[in-house]
Amino acid sequence: MQPSRRLGAFQDGFAAALIAPALPADAARDVPPEIARLVAQPGFAVYRNTVLKGCIDALQANYPAVSRLVGDQWFRAAAATYARANLPRQPSLLDYGSDFAAFLAAFEPAAELPYLAGVARLDRFWTEAHVARDEIPVAAARVAGFAAADLARVVLRPHASARWAWFEDAPIATIWERNRAPLPDPEGEARVAPDPAWRAEGVLITRPRGTVEWMPLGQAGCAFLDACAEGGTLADAAMAALGADPQADLAALMARALDAGAFGGIALGEGGSLEPMP
Repeated sequence: MQPSRRLGAFQDGFAAALIAPALPADAARDVPPEIARLVAQPGFAVYRNTVLKGCIDALQANYPAVSRLVGDQWFRAAAATYARANLPRQPSLLDYGSDFAAFLAAFEPAAELPYLAGVARLDRFWTEAHVARDEIPVAAARVAGFAAADLARVVLRPHASARWAWFEDAPIATIWERNRAPLPDPEGEARVAPDPAWRAEGVLITRPRGTVEWMPLGQAGCAFLDACAEGGTLADAAMAALGADPQADLAALMARALDAGAFGGIALGEGGSLEPMP
C-alpha cells in the first residue's frame, strides 16, 4: 500500500475508533493493526469519551430550544446516536449538526414529537442568521423612491441573514420561541406559558442590526419571500403571496418585511444588478 493511502486508512480507522462504542468484528478486520492495538488499550476509552462528549456538547449548544423542550437526558442520548454516525467535518463546531433536524425527523424515539424536527430547523436558522455576512438592509424609503409605474419591476433580494419557514401542521414557531427564550416572571424566573393554539404558523428570522431577531410571518409572507429568493420581481412576489392567501394585505406585508430587515439587495428590472442600499 502507498504511504498516502496507508496514512488515509490510519486516519479513517482512528476516527471511526474514536466515535464507535466498539469496533464490530467485521470492521476490525478492515482497520490497520496499529488502530486495533490502540483500541485494545484501556486508556483509549478516555479519548473516545472526550470526543463523544465534545460532539454532544456542541449539538446541545447549537440546538438549545430542542434541548430545553425534550430535557437534558433525552437530548444527550439522541445526540450521542447522531454523533456516532456523524463526526464533525469542519474545525468550527458552530456548524456541527447542520442536518440534525433531518436526523430527528427520522429518529424513531422522536416519532411522538412530530414538531421536534421543525424546532430544530429553527434553531439551525438562528445559527445561520447569527453567522451570516454583514449586510445593510434595504430601507423602506429606497423602495418608496421608485415611480409607481416601475414598482412591479423591482427585484428585492433577501438579506444574507434572512431565514423563513411556513409550518402547516403545528405552531412550530411558538413552540420554538417559548423554548428558545423562556418568558420571565416579575421575579426574574422562567414561567410556563399556556399551551399554544394548534394551528399553522410561519416565522421570519433575520439579523439586520447585529442581533438575531424573529417575527411571525403568514403563509403569504413566506410565499412572497420564496418568490424574491428565486429572483422574481415584486409583481411575481405579489402574485405568489395572493396565491397563498387571497386576502393578504400586500402593503402591510411589505412594510413589516422591510422593517424586519428582510432584504439586502434591490434592483429595477429582471436581471438587474442587486446591490445592498441603505
